[in-house]
Amino acid sequence: MPYKAVLERQGIHYVGADIDDGGDVRIGPDGRVPLDARSFDAVLSVQVLEHVRDLHAYFAEIRRLLREDGTLYLSTHGSWLYHPHPEDHRRWTGPGLVAELDAHGFTVEENVALVGPLATTTLIRMTGFAFFLRKLPLLGAAFANALTVFMNLRALIEDKLTPAGIRQNDACVYFVRARCKA
Repeated sequence: MPYKAVLERQGIHYVGADIDDGGDVRIGPDGRVPLDARSFDAVLSVQVLEHVRDLHAYFAEIRRLLREDGTLYLSTHGSWLYHPHPEDHRRWTGPGLVAELDAHGFTVEENVALVGPLATTTLIRMTGFAFFLRKLPLLGAAFANALTVFMNLRALIEDKLTPAGIRQNDACVYFVRARCKA
């Protein structure tokens, strides 16, 4: 729950839910959260959607938890290729993510592309090189850290050079603000 302290400092009541013991409440094997319906102003889903097998059940539970005027804040992978997780199911383009949310009862109010495709390839290479360098004795970690700084700066420049339409359609990560359809 990396955002809990930040949100609570803003006066927001935060309840974390997870499939293991990492949250305040545990999500059941059926995907249900043991909390009352219509009890939340907002749901925050950070880098989870790509791991969900049953999108219908996932989004239905979010709609159940949200108040009528509630907001879903969601981040997920776009075209990010490398993601070492044993259960990773899908990627989206910008329009594909909006269509997915629409099909599951949400109206997207904002869809922000966080990293474009050119910068994504730089970050993938950086990840691989840094992983290798960190295994080298003595100066490996220092070289990996320096490379990480350089490649992140390069990715920022590449994102500035990538046309907005390409970046929005084929981003590495998206951040979405959506509401339940009436």
